[in-house]
Amino acid sequence: MRVLVLGATGYVGSRLVPHLLEHGHDVVAASSSVPDPDRFGWDERVEAIRCDVTDAEAVAAAVDGADAMVYLVHSLDRTDFSDRDRRAADTVARAAEAAGVRRIVYLSGLVPDVPESELSAHIASRLEVERILLDAGTSAVALRAGVVLGAGSTSFEIIRQIATLFLVQPVPTWMYHSVQPVAVSDVLRAVRELLGSTVEGDVDLGGPDVLSYPDLMSTCAREAGLSRVSVPTPVAPPGLVGLATALVTTAPFHTVTALIESLHHDMVCRPGHTWVPAQGGELLDVGEAVRRASTPLYAGPEGALPSDPAWTRPLPALDVVPLPAVGKAAARLAVHRLRSLLPGT
Repeated sequence: MRVLVLGATGYVGSRLVPHLLEHGHDVVAASSSVPDPDRFGWDERVEAIRCDVTDAEAVAAAVDGADAMVYLVHSLDRTDFSDRDRRAADTVARAAEAAGVRRIVYLSGLVPDVPESELSAHIASRLEVERILLDAGTSAVALRAGVVLGAGSTSFEIIRQIATLFLVQPVPTWMYHSVQPVAVSDVLRAVRELLGSTVEGDVDLGGPDVLSYPDLMSTCAREAGLSRVSVPTPVAPPGLVGLATALVTTAPFHTVTALIESLHHDMVCRPGHTWVPAQGGELLDVGEAVRRASTPLYAGPEGALPSDPAWTRPLPALDVVPLPAVGKAAARLAVHRLRSLLPGT
């Protein structure tokens, strides 16, 4: 099968491309900038192309000849991510239908069981993109995944950096919601299986464990060999928490603030709507997935890749770093963050 991967240089895409190759597929790896195959360790079997998903002409050229498509595009690092993602999904849906693409798999996010008016901008945008692609006039499925566990995953790295940075961690009480994370290796397997499946509509994907965000943070700290104390904080406005998190972590500012807004509800799979491996086998539990992600030389999908963004490298813990150095580093990071918010910077 000839598979077009849109968003191939992102976290999941950079791991999905070799995974699909290993299972006999021809892969076209597309990204907004010209991909560098050497950076990702891809060989001559990968056709790497540039494709701006809001450019109808570029998308039409990319989908030409594709049997199936995996859509991994998200624009959380921009303030206008909802508008851009809407335009991109509409452009791709039209092109896929016109080119006769037989199958679309979209990696979306779990949607909490609340009225749509209460959804965060991030989740609402994912849901909007999902609906556009499912209405593309071809066989399509939206795979709604929970927090993806693996070194380099944006959501995981934010949680891990917060969990390991401070000895005492103030945790807003509104973060004590249930979450159902999933290992990235299981995400790759689900995407691959669904490419050859007739399942349509939306399907949830989560690992075998359901736990709270503070418990997930504790697991990250424990696997890093660190002792941490979580302190429930009743009064903590989400906007202030998002700003503080963005200042103390190294993730892109707008990505952090958008994700923090999504922590107000339980993010778990719906009974009867959850993906089950067609070929059998257990999904990784949280402890094993975090353990693999925390092992520096682990070579599997949960391990770090040289192509992962530099900001995803684990931060040194404050209890093992001289405090003057920490103060200087924190000051530099805060200044950099604040400057990025100023007009014209």
